[in-house]
Amino acid sequence: MTALRLPSRRRRVTDKVMRGLLTLATVVALIPLLLVIYYLLKRGLGAWSADFFTKDPTGNFLGDQGGVKSAILGTIEIVLLASAIAIPFGIGVALYLVEYGAKGRFGAAVRYFVDVMTGVPSIVFGLFIYITLVLSGIGGSFAGWKGSLALALLMLPVVTRSAEVVLLLVPNSLREAATALGVPRWRVITRIVLPTALPGLITGSLLAVARAAGETAPLIFTATAVNGTTFNLGQRMNSLPVQIYNDIGQPNDQLVQRAWGSALTLVLLILLVTSVARLAGRRSRLG
Repeated sequence: MTALRLPSRRRRVTDKVMRGLLTLATVVALIPLLLVIYYLLKRGLGAWSADFFTKDPTGNFLGDQGGVKSAILGTIEIVLLASAIAIPFGIGVALYLVEYGAKGRFGAAVRYFVDVMTGVPSIVFGLFIYITLVLSGIGGSFAGWKGSLALALLMLPVVTRSAEVVLLLVPNSLREAATALGVPRWRVITRIVLPTALPGLITGSLLAVARAAGETAPLIFTATAVNGTTFNLGQRMNSLPVQIYNDIGQPNDQLVQRAWGSALTLVLLILLVTSVARLAGRRSRLG
């Protein structure tokens, strides 16, 4: 009996120690996050008002500086278009790598280039679109859709790699069982693989959206900035990251405070999108 109790006690002690270390690591990781959120609330809430969300920037250094309505709407439009491009394409590439090209040379080459793109700085994507589309005059000069393309290139490797990892976690036994029943390959993917991996796919896509929404450099070279609100993605568009970049270095305290308010707005906007997407994914899974 003693020989049986010792391992059991040792496992319990090891479990308690590991749980304690995990809790400690979680607390250490949360401290910087909580400090950032606290500082954003402290500096940003003072800039919030009705005019902050309903007025466009005026461009005046003195007097009424206006709000950031054009920046908020521009960010939503640009990121939505970028997500509509990058997320389906990235998941499609991941499906090919997992379901069809897992061991082929072409699949290995695609995986290699996706890994390379993951480490490329965001400004490179902005410069690429600037050189190929802005300087060449294709589709006009600076435009919101060109900013979306730059962000889509930034999001694509993140979506692809995360989706590939999630799809690999789907048990092969599910695929084999469906195939044994005579189900076509495409139906196995759409009815079994994708619904099973849906929560992970949503998480990976949201990581890409969060990264793209806060990028400044690609938008400076592609969509630039304007004060007025526009819903035409073929024209110059304002965005929250660019607005923050323009305001934070100003010698006017009100403009600096507006930059902090814009940063807080951007964080809460990403939080809102994340919460809604997770809720939708959970409801679809339960359904």
